[in-house]
Amino acid sequence: MPNSEEIKGNWNEFKGKLKQKFADLTDDDLLYAEGKEDEMWGNLQKKLGKTKKEILSLFE
Repeated sequence: MPNSEEIKGNWNEFKGKLKQKFADLTDDDLLYAEGKEDEMWGNLQKKLGKTKKEILSLFE
């Protein structure tokens, strides 16, 4: 599972994979802002009905 540094470095790639897997995600859902990572993950968890660990496991 990728760590937060790997996610930051490859965010565009991760974002593309998430959008392919979950077509209802928007760019606003995937807006990565420094210091707001927890808020973004919380929003993704609500929208997808998955835990952060489940979402991150898509990138292994």
